[in-house]
Amino acid sequence: MSEVLLLMVMLFAAYLFMPTTWFSKVVVNEESKRINTQRSESLLVIPEDSVLRRHFITQLRSQIERDMYPRPIDPTLQRLYDAMVDDELENRLAALAA
Repeated sequence: MSEVLLLMVMLFAAYLFMPTTWFSKVVVNEESKRINTQRSESLLVIPEDSVLRRHFITQLRSQIERDMYPRPIDPTLQRLYDAMVDDELENRLAALAA
């Protein structure tokens, strides 16, 4: 029992004195991924061709639905879900058009 307690205290002390530079690599990688996704989203252009535009909007809608929870079964909740997806789609299209 005392060995386990000693081990826990040692691990806690090691955690307190651990250099923060080890964690900065993880934070920088996450931040660079976020910046890269923002850049890729800002480089998107809405196509002018009607077929390409329809495919672009369908792909954007599927990305939004992928990030949300699964589609509900109840018809009332489905309407609310569709409204939320449509609202997010309009927001993203407006951000791309700006």
